[in-house]
This record gives sequence, C-alpha cells and structure tokens, in this order.
Amino acid sequence: MTVIDTVPLGVTGRSMPTTVYLSGEIDIFTSAALRRKLLHTLRSSTDLLVLDLSQVTFCDAGGLSVLVGIHHRARAQGITLALTGLRPCVSRLLHITGLDRSLPMMA
Repeated sequence: MTVIDTVPLGVTGRSMPTTVYLSGEIDIFTSAALRRKLLHTLRSSTDLLVLDLSQVTFCDAGGLSVLVGIHHRARAQGITLALTGLRPCVSRLLHITGLDRSLPMMA
C-alpha cells in the first residue's frame, strides 16, 4: 500500500481539502500502517479530508475498520472525511456492508 498525502500549497486557511491518495491493497498486513499515517494526517488536515481510493485494488475488513475509525476520529475533530475514486470492488464492499450509507462519498 502506498500513501501520498497532499495539503494545498499557499493555503493559509482550512478551506481547501487535504487529499490522501491510496494505492494497492488495504488489508490485515497494511491497515495498521495506514491507520498511523491517517491519524498523523488528521493533525494537519484542513476541514475536509479526502481519501482518493482510485488506485486501491483490494480492501478487507481490516481496511474497512480503518476507514470507519478515521471517519469517527475526523468527525470528533470537526473534520469531514470523504471517499472518492471508488473502484467497483471497493464500492461493492461498502454497499454490502452498508457503509456506503454512513461514509461520505464524492464523485
């Protein structure tokens, strides 16, 4: 799994989104590292944290747990988390588990 996060350059306020690009597999082997990275990112995130999943090829229950946990932590800090770039396999998993109704998504 690769994580590349970006905070808009030259932005002094918190109005522009912080975007994190994820790639590869989010599973039992990568979820702990992803959780640590996203928790670190939350500390300097703008009001909107976008997780771009367009390059994620697989996600298991551990990965879903990370997404739900980060969503709750972000909300507690006044940060909106949104998912974007969902591939069919991840979209289907979110739909089957009902998480598509609780995790915000962007087109």
